[in-house]
Amino acid sequence: MQITISKENYLKAIAEAEADGEFVIAATLARWLQVSAPAVTMAIRRLKRDGCISVEAEGRICLTAAGRDIANRLLHRHYLIERMLSEVFGMEWYKVHDEAEQLEHAVSADFEKKLAEKLGAQAECPHGHGLLAETREQRRARGLMPLDELPAGARATVVSVFERDRKLLEHLDGLGIRPAAAVEIVARDSGEALRLRVDGAREGALGVTAAGRVWVRRQEKAV
Repeated sequence: MQITISKENYLKAIAEAEADGEFVIAATLARWLQVSAPAVTMAIRRLKRDGCISVEAEGRICLTAAGRDIANRLLHRHYLIERMLSEVFGMEWYKVHDEAEQLEHAVSADFEKKLAEKLGAQAECPHGHGLLAETREQRRARGLMPLDELPAGARATVVSVFERDRKLLEHLDGLGIRPAAAVEIVARDSGEALRLRVDGAREGALGVTAAGRVWVRRQEKAV
């Protein structure tokens, strides 16, 4: 089986969409990859022929063991490249995802090994994610929750943010919302926006949809 950049992109998108809680069908991939429906149809046909995916009831697309191996390998490279760009070259955290999307296909196995040796595999990427995609259920199981679920007056620490939306990342950066930032819900405005205090001083507003892309660990109230 020949592994092309296109195949890698589709398989990684399936893994990421699954982790984000989506029921992955052809339309999901068209939206995630910003490609046409006919292009997705052709890609699904090739991936199914190569044994990388299966198509289940209601058109649900699932990774096979072989497909998941490829997706995980690409996710590993992406994670390492993001950390390299941030930790070694000092690139802004909200820029590294787009750069890693381009570079991940050009990394050789030898260079990937060198990156892993230098950076290790324990730290999170600049967006707060670990080595592989984590499902919403797995995040909740370790005590995390989306920022939009916090009530007024609650305080939390930002753990991770959705990395595939550059405009969102830049907006969050402008508010000071990034992994490790302390946030407090000052008020909820008509259910459409949250008024926040970040790191004890900076105040701003964030729409609930955007807040749902930020995962936090709620801080217990002091006794």
